[in-house]
Amino acid sequence: MTGLAARLSAGAFPALVWLASGLLLGFILLPVLGLVTASPPSSLNAAIANAQIRDALLLSVEAAAVTAVIATVLGVPLAYLLARHRFPGRALVQAVVDLPLTIPHTVAGIALLFVFGRTGWIGGPLEATGVSFYGTQLGIVVAMLFVSAPFAVNSARVVFETLDHDVERAARSLGATPWQTFRRITMPLAWRGVLTGAVLVYARSISEFGAVAILAYYPATAPVAIYDLFLSAGLDESSAAAVLLLVVALATFLVFRTLASGWLVTGAERARR
Repeated sequence: MTGLAARLSAGAFPALVWLASGLLLGFILLPVLGLVTASPPSSLNAAIANAQIRDALLLSVEAAAVTAVIATVLGVPLAYLLARHRFPGRALVQAVVDLPLTIPHTVAGIALLFVFGRTGWIGGPLEATGVSFYGTQLGIVVAMLFVSAPFAVNSARVVFETLDHDVERAARSLGATPWQTFRRITMPLAWRGVLTGAVLVYARSISEFGAVAILAYYPATAPVAIYDLFLSAGLDESSAAAVLLLVVALATFLVFRTLASGWLVTGAERARR
């Protein structure tokens, strides 16, 4: 009986794993399939022909790409600091990094208004110089950066923590400066994780609605334009625009994900050799 119970248990576990996995995948895919099947080709063609939707899609892609670059440039040093150094308040710094992940994005947008709005701590003084965040592309990037920056920091921090410190120590013992060690040893080893973080930032940014809608409703990004279309024209027309955003977001995400996970890193390693 013990052997039979063990065999049943061994067979039940994979079945449960597949069942749970299938349920979650189905939960994710069914709404997407419902959206795609509800949009006839004529509606998609009309959405593609709509200049406002095309402009909104292009704005979302551009702003998300800029956000990914900024988040990576600013996030990697912080990730390295958190991974390599133990200092008073480190846990608090990590909590601050994760804070945008825990608050509703409408709350994030309201908070950003107090700093980057027309009368905000930063936005107010800059408004007098002609630099405005409220209702501008700059404000869109600021809103996207706030909600997505933790992905860049955390992804890079995790990979920095897993690197072999002895390799860096060996470089330092041979006379390399901290900057040379970071640039020629640490970053090449951590490049995959850094790129993955940038991809996640891009994916999160292109889909952002709440913070962007409050700080910079216009010019409209794709999520904001789709929301406007839903309110003014109803479900049918907005669903076609939503499918376009889904296709663009998925296509660019897959491209960037492929770059981060495969041949770009391999090509860089070959070039160094």
